Amino acid sequence: MKLKQLLLSLSLTVCTMGANAQVWNADLGNGKYKNPILHVDYSDPDVCAGKDGYYMTASSFNSSPGLPILHSNDLVNWEIIGYALQNQFPLEHYRTVRHGDGVWAPSIRYYNGEYYIYWGDPDFGIYMVKTKDPAGTWDEPVLVKEAKGIIDTCPFWDEDGKAYLSYAFAGSRANVKTVLMISEMNPDGTKLIGNPSMVFDGHNGHTTVEGSKMYKRDGYYWVMAPAGGVKPGWQLAMRSKNVWGPYESKIVLHQGNTAMNGPHQGGYIETPNGDGWFIHFQDRWAYGRIVNLQPVTWKNGWPIMGKDTNNDGIGEPVMEWTKPNVGKNYPATPQVCSDEFNGHQFGLQWQWQANQNPAKHWGWSSANLGFMRLNCIPRDENVKTLWMMPNLLLQKFPAPDFTATAKLTFEVNPEAKECGTGLVIFGEDYAYIAIEQDAAGKLKLVQRLIKNARTSKDVETEAASVAIDQKAVYLRAKVEMVQNKEPFDSKVTFYYSTDGKTFKAFGKPFKPAAGRWVGAKIGLFATGTKSVNDSSYADYDWFRVEENK
Repeated sequence: MKLKQLLLSLSLTVCTMGANAQVWNADLGNGKYKNPILHVDYSDPDVCAGKDGYYMTASSFNSSPGLPILHSNDLVNWEIIGYALQNQFPLEHYRTVRHGDGVWAPSIRYYNGEYYIYWGDPDFGIYMVKTKDPAGTWDEPVLVKEAKGIIDTCPFWDEDGKAYLSYAFAGSRANVKTVLMISEMNPDGTKLIGNPSMVFDGHNGHTTVEGSKMYKRDGYYWVMAPAGGVKPGWQLAMRSKNVWGPYESKIVLHQGNTAMNGPHQGGYIETPNGDGWFIHFQDRWAYGRIVNLQPVTWKNGWPIMGKDTNNDGIGEPVMEWTKPNVGKNYPATPQVCSDEFNGHQFGLQWQWQANQNPAKHWGWSSANLGFMRLNCIPRDENVKTLWMMPNLLLQKFPAPDFTATAKLTFEVNPEAKECGTGLVIFGEDYAYIAIEQDAAGKLKLVQRLIKNARTSKDVETEAASVAIDQKAVYLRAKVEMVQNKEPFDSKVTFYYSTDGKTFKAFGKPFKPAAGRWVGAKIGLFATGTKSVNDSSYADYDWFRVEENK
């Protein structure tokens, strides 16, 4: 395991040479850290301690691959090491883009030498995957229970070997919500058994309670869960001497007098010396649900997450704190967001919008040629915008301020009219800069954008266009935070260059927006409108992310 992670780390280091990938660093280098620990949209994070450090997963919704796996030695410095779900299940269903569906609020646990992840798909039911090596291959998903509207599942194995699962409901599917349930499972965790029981009703002051996690500590069964909604909510803890209740509850983390809205939903973890920590998200609009770390102390048998500033027994989030004591000091881990495309696989930061279709050959990396090729596969005739295009290769925003540049060569088949490739900032509002071949066979550089892509019946608006006489270009997007408090506004400016040295601003500045339950993303695409024997294609030499200059 350690050798595999070392080799992965070395390969990632080689991949990012020549580009500054350290665009956000939570490790302050003086024994302290700052929040967020990851300025990345890892929504609904959960964490467990394993054989070799700590492991995190998060919601991945419709993106493929799904269920990201991150590893850390100190709970502050994290690196992505793989995915537990190479394709969304059911496979055929998720070959169509299903914004906001799929993997909701997973939980990861290490039990009896194996790692388990459970999640609720709001349309299909409760799934589970497991493995003995979290950096390796995970088993195919097991459908633990077919159901509509069950979400936010968490397994728990008691000392007597009995297994349980806590879960909540999505009101949009189940027509009920704001209650938490517990059901017994068979010991191997593959099936629910017996009758489920409602263990908490949040209708009296804790609306939209969901995202439950189960633990056992000091003789109590604990259910920890967020309430109050994504942006303004708080974190609850509930305890009982009996797994079926009754449970008493308490607010253990809220915004209080701090600037951190909605600190809630995540996972509790203890280091070997017994110190408690809580990893959770904060929703920052277009930046998504970024990841924070709070110290946890225990007072009168209840957890206090963060710092009890008002001495009322309720924690408030900290923005800076001493790093967890894990027995030694670990260096900062650079975040991988650049890609030189020199390997035979895409970098782990990339995801498609849907499962790949065996009949659609979207693109490949090329280890021997040193570039990544995206083919201008014609989109389905009913797909008028990028919103429902499955072959967008996207990654999450890695920081509040960053610049991403891509070098590409566009090779066109004269018969494949109206095709193009480019760099996109993607969300429910999106914009892109692209090089295209028009209906007359001429090349042009364009900027297009659309608002409310999820509900709009409009097509993209062309904001800028200029003829271009060469097929090798550099495309750039500069993301800048313009307000570092609610609603965390930012802007994007596009640029292009023909020599890689002098960049010209192009088109209109653009305000990015979140997607469906996710933050804005940045990435690449290639598309066409006409089926031909040999599609046009774009060869991307590299994609580099740097700090803003």
